[in-house]
Amino acid sequence: MILIADSGGTKTDWLLLLSSGLRKGDVIATFHTQGITPIHQTPDVIRHILGQELMSQLSTFPRAQLIDSGVLEKPLMSDLEVFFYGSGCTPAHVPMMKQMLGEVFDPQKVEVHSDLMAAARALCQHEEGIACILGTGANSCLYDGNDIVQNTPALGYILGDEGGGAVLGRMFMNAIFKNPAFASIRDEFLAETKLTQADIIQKVYREPLANRFLATTSLFIVERQNNRLLRDLVIENFREFFRKNIVPYKRPDLPVHFVGSMAHHYPAALQEAAEAEGFHVMSIVQSPIDGLMAYHSGKTA
Repeated sequence: MILIADSGGTKTDWLLLLSSGLRKGDVIATFHTQGITPIHQTPDVIRHILGQELMSQLSTFPRAQLIDSGVLEKPLMSDLEVFFYGSGCTPAHVPMMKQMLGEVFDPQKVEVHSDLMAAARALCQHEEGIACILGTGANSCLYDGNDIVQNTPALGYILGDEGGGAVLGRMFMNAIFKNPAFASIRDEFLAETKLTQADIIQKVYREPLANRFLATTSLFIVERQNNRLLRDLVIENFREFFRKNIVPYKRPDLPVHFVGSMAHHYPAALQEAAEAEGFHVMSIVQSPIDGLMAYHSGKTA
């Protein structure tokens, strides 16, 4: 059996696959738990999620029926391989995650990787390419079909994260309060959100998770992306992503792949930005989970 986890700050998607036989790669079950981020959570919290949330779902899974029907030839957790991908899985935190996964599952094999490796494997499979994450934040890498060989540091939404939702929100806020051309958009935004300029300053400078607040402006922008001013803002955000993150790889010959909500909701603007900067967008997906399933099962995504 193969157990794959795609974990973010909010939730973790788990896939259980057959690893052998005529139905190799078939999805046996899907599970969901809260997000696991070892850079932010203590070992006790992570053990609780694995031991209570996940194992409670696995314990009620109809193993006997599947064995009787011939879908499973062995007990569910025999010869188990675990592949965990998550935000906050830095090299310093990988040993801790591997240890906890080993304690819970006693797997035959366990690997822990970053969300960037999840994107690379899901998007590029075993081919060379440039894999990118565009969500609230942004990240990218040059992938040789097996390993990440180069990564432009993301640096977060204050110092970097060009192309992400938080940076788009920052650009939007600046424009509606400083550019007279955005006056009507500003009035519409403030009326719809029931925010004031003072409220926005409070949320950005004095409250936690300012990046998430800024990224929520995308909910307003995406419904009006045919507005020329807003569309130009989105395109410029994406062009900055290419200039500062993708150009340093010096591989305009390679296809560029994207995963994440920003890429998913603004595909035309992303394509336009890529072409303007001399790159070709090969694929855009919202979540890496299907691509990871294909990578680990050998099936086509």
